[in-house]
Amino acid sequence: MPEQTPPIVLTFAATDPSGGAGLQADILTLASMGCHPLSVVTGITIQDTVGVDDVMALDAEWVADQARAVLEDMPVAAFKLGLLGSVEAIAAIAEIVADYPDIPLVLDPVLASGRGDELSSEDMVDALRDLLVPQSTIITPNTMEARRLAFDESDEDNPPDLQSCASELLETGCEYVLVTGTHENTPQVVNTLYHRDGILLTNAWDRLPGSYHGSGCTLASAIAAGLAFGLGVDEAVKEAQEFTWQTLSTAFRPGMGQFIPDRFFWARQPETND
Repeated sequence: MPEQTPPIVLTFAATDPSGGAGLQADILTLASMGCHPLSVVTGITIQDTVGVDDVMALDAEWVADQARAVLEDMPVAAFKLGLLGSVEAIAAIAEIVADYPDIPLVLDPVLASGRGDELSSEDMVDALRDLLVPQSTIITPNTMEARRLAFDESDEDNPPDLQSCASELLETGCEYVLVTGTHENTPQVVNTLYHRDGILLTNAWDRLPGSYHGSGCTLASAIAAGLAFGLGVDEAVKEAQEFTWQTLSTAFRPGMGQFIPDRFFWARQPETND
């Protein structure tokens, strides 16, 4: 019987020692969905389930060398990008992914932690907008990230509407924008997938009680897994949302802060006897 290789996804992200978000969240999600994850460390964080205390970005050459080594060795089916650490690392990663234009790229623009800890400077936001958003197959900002990415400055009392933000980001060259409603004060979490042709999907999910550490990482990684399996973007987004909601509905609270999504919820579901 011929050897079968699972789809391979390369994720660029910073570590999270709590295992809730970041690189660990990506690896858990990709593995749970049947992919083989490759990981490039972009930074090291000091954080727990409460918040992020500090970030040490890795040297951009180290980031690039990690990626080049595995890309020259294994066939990658999708890229997933999270917290990238520095302007220099963003530039190095942009150069790398430009060499692989046929590989779908999922960009999760991590600008702040769930607690509100600042994780990306304005220079990094500019670099993301100029260098990586244009190369992305899909970007997955929450509403706050969408507004910050799309417009350098916006009136907090009169923020730009999300359709305008999505249009602005699509104009840069990315193919799809999935704006998530996790940070909005609404009874349901409404996620909207935009394309140059307009709104492709709008999905509403019951807003679960509590606060979750790593939900955005889970969603973006799940989309990357779907694309690696050959799904179209709209189908990958649908399946990723379902997977993410299941991880949140079965989340656990191991520490003193946020809940952590259970990416292996299916392995702990009770067996039913026929």
